[in-house]
Amino acid sequence: MTNELPLGPEVDDTPRPIPARVTHRGAHATLEPLHVRHAPDLWRAAQGADHTWTYLGSGPFPSEPTLRKLVGNQAAQHDPIFFAVRPHVSGVAAGWLSFMEIRPGDADIEIGNIWFSPAMQRTRAATEAIALLMRHAMDDLGYRRLVWKCHALNAPSRRAADRLGFVYEGTHRNHRIIKGRSRDTAWYSITDEEWPLRRAALALWLDDANFDHTGTARRSLGEIRASLAAGA
Repeated sequence: MTNELPLGPEVDDTPRPIPARVTHRGAHATLEPLHVRHAPDLWRAAQGADHTWTYLGSGPFPSEPTLRKLVGNQAAQHDPIFFAVRPHVSGVAAGWLSFMEIRPGDADIEIGNIWFSPAMQRTRAATEAIALLMRHAMDDLGYRRLVWKCHALNAPSRRAADRLGFVYEGTHRNHRIIKGRSRDTAWYSITDEEWPLRRAALALWLDDANFDHTGTARRSLGEIRASLAAGA
């Protein structure tokens, strides 16, 4: 008699490509491989925004050379792979984000290390910047799991994960020590089965038809996603 233990479903185990350091252009923002030439723009964008570094592993910075050194170090890494975000409305770099924890053999990849200046936060360019990497990872490169994780006390990041359609998986307690303080980390993900609905919702939210003459969204991303899920 064969004793068969339960196993997960068989999947394509071909290693996925590692993301390249290439430019990604959208309608409202362009992502450029991070470079020290972005440092002056980023330094200006960071002025008066010390609070935006609260839950990040770096910052705030006492001087432009200090920020430039970090940018240079980040630009030289292969995991994370950093991109500067250039909103089209201003034409200058106003934030960064990265692919990180890249596991080609498991088809698992994370979007993280996100820093957006106050002027860029809660804008269409900010949403599109993240969506560009989401689409690249899932559609172009064929990853099957997209991860978002953040400090468990970082309420804005947790709201962003929910808004974008990431599913909460749990919290790792005492996961990191950041700036001398204990950090619990909240984990979220989108799987390849869930991605088509999220992709469609993002496209509809970003569409010009969803914005009035003042630039205000007519429907929230959550509302659009719920409507699609209901088949409306």
